[in-house]
Amino acid sequence: MPYIGIKVSSEVSAEKELALKSALGQIITKIPGKSESGLMICIDDGQKMYFRGNNDAPSAYAEVKIYGKSTPEAYGNMTAAMCEAFETILGVPQDRTYIKYEECYIWGWNGKNI
Repeated sequence: MPYIGIKVSSEVSAEKELALKSALGQIITKIPGKSESGLMICIDDGQKMYFRGNNDAPSAYAEVKIYGKSTPEAYGNMTAAMCEAFETILGVPQDRTYIKYEECYIWGWNGKNI
């Protein structure tokens, strides 16, 4: 039951949104036991974002939340793949991307907590 929330300073076309959704569906599998079948994605584009004191280039911030625990290696592999996808699909330089990971142990879904 992973969730990926993305804030990006540039506008994301429908074509890029679908490409990003597909890429993230594959990338989430870098965390053992996670797959696109339970993945929820939120993309907030056109955000006012400043990085290093300016907004002269696209920037992105992502939060990845998972139910349970993973390893630093899995998160590292995911970071590399997400940064590459953001650069390739959205035009956001890798050095203007932050990604935060959060492990959750209580997760509500389908009317109950698991």
